[in-house]
Amino acid sequence: MSAGTIGVALAAGHEELVLTIIINNEYRRHMISRVTSASRRARTASTTSAVVVAGVLVLASCASPAASDSGSGGPRIVATTTQVGDFTRELMGDDADVTQLLTPSQSAHGFDPSAAQLMALGEADALVVNGAGLESWLDDAVSSSGFDGVLIDASTGIELFGTDEHDEHDEHDADAHDDEAAAAETEDSHDEHADEHEHGAGNPHIWTDPELAEQMVENIARGLAEVPGIDTAALESNEEAYLAELDALDSWIEQNVSTVPVEQRLLVTNHDAFTYFVDAYDITFVGSVIPSFDDNAEPSAAEIDELVAKIRATGVRAVFSEASISPDAAETIAREAEVTVYSGDDALYGDALGTSGSDGETYLGSQIHNARLILESWGVEPSALPEVLQG
Repeated sequence: MSAGTIGVALAAGHEELVLTIIINNEYRRHMISRVTSASRRARTASTTSAVVVAGVLVLASCASPAASDSGSGGPRIVATTTQVGDFTRELMGDDADVTQLLTPSQSAHGFDPSAAQLMALGEADALVVNGAGLESWLDDAVSSSGFDGVLIDASTGIELFGTDEHDEHDEHDADAHDDEAAAAETEDSHDEHADEHEHGAGNPHIWTDPELAEQMVENIARGLAEVPGIDTAALESNEEAYLAELDALDSWIEQNVSTVPVEQRLLVTNHDAFTYFVDAYDITFVGSVIPSFDDNAEPSAAEIDELVAKIRATGVRAVFSEASISPDAAETIAREAEVTVYSGDDALYGDALGTSGSDGETYLGSQIHNARLILESWGVEPSALPEVLQG
């Protein structure tokens, strides 16, 4: 599909109706006033706008839209992943329409937005992304949709780890978070970063560390404050309340993990998604079933044998599957190593949050779920949650 062209085929009985909606971005530049990322484009009545609306009506019947909180009448915001979608909803409450591209339990690796999602993106006032190179499909989506609103990169100012830096986690400095936060204050602002949202090369699963999640939320809130129509007072109040919950979560996990001797804090997961989590709490990452941060990769027989040997040599007690990945390989390795496997309802939430009603429905719920299971695998009964996280 060429940039700016969306084809939709509709079939009815024995007859096929093919409707091609052509949105020419060059033509739109002459028809619609475009603005920078710091301000929303003027919404003008034009022939192009009419075509886009008509396209949405047609596409809605043939492509399931992403999760959306609609009907507020406020600014229209699109969020890419389940995590940044949850952060955005916590910040906005009912003051904006939030469309989330990825569905629960859906990984961002290899995602391909639908025609209806591209239409929603083209009409959005703001786009919230994880950044850090996670959304490899993002540039094509932005180009094809004609999006020209405020781009908000949640990873701004966060230093990325490479996939070969796990050895450094064994020498984790308890003050690392404070150093990273201080360094982040010297980074460029959201505006300067917006055009280069895929900065650096490294592991993009930054949300697995609650303190980095706080920084993501702050980045999102700062970007949303630039969107016309946002109630900034309500935004600031919601941000303060949510940051307090994230801070309580971080403290609760740290207090519980600290009861376990460092040499016993061992972790094996389904894929390399917990780099920042193990760094935050001084955990030794023994290995992953899929030796990559891309959950589409497959382990070789030699890699499986190597991981089984590591598990036996280090005394790892459990192998954790992940909710968005098939547990087959993890179960095989756990069986060969003769250790416990956590799968099904006891799988960790890594790449994506869970479905409605699950422990991982929200970011906070997913992190509490993960921490409890990991602590239990070490023989620790987690303490009661702080009051701010109860209910």
